[in-house]
Amino acid sequence: MGVSRETSNEIKAGIHETWAVGLGLIPLGLAFGLLMTQTGFAWWWTPIISILIFAGSAEFLSITLIMQGVGPLSAAFTGLMVNFRHIFYGLTFPRHTINSRLGRAYSTYGLIDEAYAIASARDPKEPITGTRLLTIQIFCQLLWVIPGIIGALAGEVLPSDLKGMDFALTALFVVLAWESFKNNKDYSLPIFAAVLTVVGGLLFPSSMLVFALTAYFVLLIIRYLSPRLDSALTWRRAEDAI
Repeated sequence: MGVSRETSNEIKAGIHETWAVGLGLIPLGLAFGLLMTQTGFAWWWTPIISILIFAGSAEFLSITLIMQGVGPLSAAFTGLMVNFRHIFYGLTFPRHTINSRLGRAYSTYGLIDEAYAIASARDPKEPITGTRLLTIQIFCQLLWVIPGIIGALAGEVLPSDLKGMDFALTALFVVLAWESFKNNKDYSLPIFAAVLTVVGGLLFPSSMLVFALTAYFVLLIIRYLSPRLDSALTWRRAEDAI
């Protein structure tokens, strides 16, 4: 049985709708694959991790966690802290438009920032179909996994003493942090993050990241539950508050 014209049109529309945002995944996928082989992993570990985890920042972070020998519980908790926002994504993501149980399961697994942004940017008067939603998510994953494999194979050829690739994770988080800060210019947030990082490094040097993420997460929850405290801690410049 062939694909109906309507389904074919929805697949094409989904690919077209994904291109602009999805292209940004290609350089990140290349960097991830290259970093994998440059840190000592065989190239075929790249698609395995990309398929098992499929969460850009968490994938980069997994390299550090594995190399440092972090236990599974600590790694799982760290991953939860890094991708906690996905819980809120799921509240409004139109997964209900997918009819099949298998399709909805994949949609839950394949929910990433880019797919959520594409689905959320649509006109509410034109609801997305399940076919188009799945096309967007599958295409996003292909734009991440395939460049990752290419980057990993390139890393097998490049000199093993190539310097600087381990900075890709740091650069990624710097960009994510800056983009987030531009949307909410509360200077108390990066200050608290920096203070908690220093405290974690001094008190728990072997698990600084887990401590800093956990403490910061608890702080955000407390601020959310206490608007008065949140208002007292918020620090904005006068020109940013306008």
